[in-house]
Amino acid sequence: MNSTPKKLLIFALSILAFVAIYFVVFAPKTDIPSGENLVSQPEVSSSVYLSSLTDLNGNVVAMDENKLIFLNVWATWCGPCNMEMPGIQTLYNKYKTNKKIDFFIVSDEDAATVNPFIARKGYQLPFYQFAGAYPPALDGNAIPRTYIIYKGKVIAQEVGASQWDTPEINSLIEKQLAEI
Repeated sequence: MNSTPKKLLIFALSILAFVAIYFVVFAPKTDIPSGENLVSQPEVSSSVYLSSLTDLNGNVVAMDENKLIFLNVWATWCGPCNMEMPGIQTLYNKYKTNKKIDFFIVSDEDAATVNPFIARKGYQLPFYQFAGAYPPALDGNAIPRTYIIYKGKVIAQEVGASQWDTPEINSLIEKQLAEI
């Protein structure tokens, strides 16, 4: 067998390796031009509160950062969302008169879809609509997603269906409410 093709291949690979090393180690670094010709990136809010949140009548609603926020992201068609809703209702019933906590049960579905669902199930929860990009701390593609938020910080979060009327959840909420 002739060894000339092997020698040529080794030589070519050696040259290629030398060029790669040169560009990684010795080539001058290019600077990013200052200001001009740069495409501005949209600012991403670092807030964990949802802007452009509306109730099912279309009224704009704001989240109060001075309150403990229970935020659940759900959909009518989501089986796990439907499984955890009775526990959320029980938790809400316990705290609905407490002025230190607000509940937000949020869907991107319109009122025409959500209202018949609520009527059929008999829920008495504060349902809202949100259309837009979620803040990075709340962004995700899975539902249900639930967050407990206070003063701009996510204190607890759960992705997937959970039982929300447990002693552990009540203890977490009571501890947070005692600090407000």
